[in-house]
Amino acid sequence: MAEEILETSLKHSAPTSTKEYIPSPPHVRGGYFLIGTTSPEELFISEDFEEDQQMVGDTVKEFCIKEIQDPFFQRGRELVVTNEADKAEMVAILKRAGDLGLCGVSIPEAYGGMGLDFKTNTLISYNLSHGFSFATTLGAQTSIGCLPLVYYGTEAQKQQYLPKIASAEFIAAYALTEPNAGSDANSGKAKATLSKDGKHYILNGQKIWITNGGVADVYTVFAKIEDDEKLSAFIVERTYEGFSIGAEEKKFGIKGSSTVPIFFDNCKIPVENLLGERQGGFKMALTILNGGRIKAGTGAIGGAMNALDRAVKYGKERKQFNVPITSFGAIQYKIGDIAMRIFANQAACFRTADMIDQKRVSLKSNGVSDGESKIKAISEFAIEASIVKVKGSELVCYAIDEAIQIHGGMGYAVETGLGMGYRDARITKIYEGTNDINSMLAVGELSKRGLVTKELDLVGAGKKIPRFIAQQMNPFRSKSNEQEQERIVQGIKNTFLYVSGMAGKKLKKKLVEEQEIILNLSTILQEAYVGESALLKVQKLTKDAQSDKRKLVIQEQMVQLYLYEALAKVRKAAMEAVASFATGRARKRHVKMIQRMLKPYEVNPKELRRNIAQAVIDRGGYEF
Repeated sequence: MAEEILETSLKHSAPTSTKEYIPSPPHVRGGYFLIGTTSPEELFISEDFEEDQQMVGDTVKEFCIKEIQDPFFQRGRELVVTNEADKAEMVAILKRAGDLGLCGVSIPEAYGGMGLDFKTNTLISYNLSHGFSFATTLGAQTSIGCLPLVYYGTEAQKQQYLPKIASAEFIAAYALTEPNAGSDANSGKAKATLSKDGKHYILNGQKIWITNGGVADVYTVFAKIEDDEKLSAFIVERTYEGFSIGAEEKKFGIKGSSTVPIFFDNCKIPVENLLGERQGGFKMALTILNGGRIKAGTGAIGGAMNALDRAVKYGKERKQFNVPITSFGAIQYKIGDIAMRIFANQAACFRTADMIDQKRVSLKSNGVSDGESKIKAISEFAIEASIVKVKGSELVCYAIDEAIQIHGGMGYAVETGLGMGYRDARITKIYEGTNDINSMLAVGELSKRGLVTKELDLVGAGKKIPRFIAQQMNPFRSKSNEQEQERIVQGIKNTFLYVSGMAGKKLKKKLVEEQEIILNLSTILQEAYVGESALLKVQKLTKDAQSDKRKLVIQEQMVQLYLYEALAKVRKAAMEAVASFATGRARKRHVKMIQRMLKPYEVNPKELRRNIAQAVIDRGGYEF
C-alpha cells in the first residue's frame, strides 16, 4: 500500500506544462532545504505580516471568542451538532462569519471573496483555533469546500457557486473518503455512468466522514466514470435527485462540526458539473490535501498556543504551599517546552506558506493562469506540507495534554474547555491524511525528486558529507553559538542523506516496504526542516535593528533548546534505522558516521526551559 501511495502521489505532483519559466529564487523549491542554503533574509516570519493581515487574523480570533467561547463556555457546555438546536446555531454562526467576509478568504474578489494570499490564509487558520470544533466547519468552507472550484472550475461554474459560498448562502463540503477507500483514495467504488441522452452522469455509491456534510448545499464528489482507472470530480447539489444524507456521526471530538455519510442512488448530475478534466480527480484531491495540510498544521499550532495561555493563566492563580504553581520546576518544564515547540513550528509554517506565495507569483509572471499557478505552487511544496501537518498535530496533542496536567483535577472540569480541546485536538493526527501516511509521503516525494526526476541533487549533497565530518574533527574549528547551531542543522541534514543512502543501497526497491525505516527517516527530515526554520528566524531577528532585544534573548534560547532536543530525536531515529538494515561491521561503521555527524550540543536544558517558561509566565502567555 505504501508503495502505491508514494508512487501515485509523486507521479501526479509533477509539472504538466512544458513551458519554459523564469526560475524562482533557488530556495523556493520543494525539498531544497535539505540540500541547499537559505539566507535569513529570504525567510518570511510572523513579524513580517503587515498591519492589514494582522487585522484579518485578529478579526477571526475575536469572532471565535465572541461566537464560540463566550456563549458556550459560560453555559459550561460545548456545541454539539447531534442536537438539532445546536446544529441550527452552528449554521447561524457560519452565516455570520459569511457576513464578515470570512467564508470568502480563499475565493478571488471577482467572485465575491477576499482573494487573500496563502500566508494570510495560514494566519487565519492559526487564529481560527480559538473556535475549537467550529474551526473545522469554517476551515472546510474556506479550504476543501471551495478550493476545487477556485482551482479547477470553469468560468460558468465559478460564477454559479463561488459567490454563494463566499457569502455562506451555500455551505460547501468535500467528499472523497469511502468505507474501503481512505489513504488509498483512488480505490473508491463510487461510479458514474453517462445517461443515454448524454445530459447527465448517473452516480451510485457512498462517501463517509464528510465534514459539513449534514448542512452543506454543494459538494465536490470524487468517483470513477465507467471503467476509468482514475477518479473524476463532480459538483453535486443537495437537491439533486438520488442524493441523500445519513445521520450525524457521534464523534469522540469536534462535536460542533457536522460529519455524516452521504449516498448516491442513481443520482443525476448535469454533465456540465464535471469539475476539471475527466480522470483528473485524484490529482485534484492531492493538491487540495497539500494545501489543507499546511492550514491544519498551522491551526494546530494556534491550538497549542491557546492551551498554553490557559495553562499559564491558571498556573499563576493556583497556589500550593503558599506560592503559585508556576514557580515549580516541573510546571516550568512543561511551559518552557511547549513554548519552544510553538516557536519552532510556527517558523516552519509561515516559511512554507510564503514560499508557496512566491512560487505562485513567479509562475504568474511567466504567463501561467491564476488557477494553474496556485495548483503548481502548492504541489511544489508537498514535502513541507506533510512535515508541517505532522509536527503541528503532534504539538497540539502534546500541549493540550500538558495543559490539563497543569490544571490538575480542574483540567477535567467542563467549564475550562480543556477536555473539549483534548478531544478536538486528536483528530488533527488523522484528517488530511494520517500522520503515518504524511510521514511516508514526505520521504517518498523527496526520494522521487532526487532519484527519478532529478529535481534535487541528493547524490551531490551526499558527496559533501566527508568534508563536513573532517571539519567536525578539526580541533581548531570555530565554536561560536551560531556556528554550532548551523553545524547541528547541517549534521541532521547529512544524517538523513547518509542513512537514506545506505538503506537504499542495502534494501534497494524493498526499502519502500520497510515502513518503520521510512518513518525513522521522516523523523530526521522533519527535525531538519523545523530546526533550520527556527534558527533562520532568530538569525533574521538578530539582524533587525527593530527587534525586541529582551524577547530575542528568549527566542535564541528557544532555538538552543529545540536543537538540543532535535539531536536526541535524530540520534534515536538514525540508530534505529541503521539497526533495522545493517549488521556486524557495516552497522558499526554506520553508527560511527552518525556519531561524527551528530556531535553533542553542550547546553543546560533545565535552565533554558526555566528561562523560557519565566518569560512566558511574566507575559501572561505566549507572545513570541
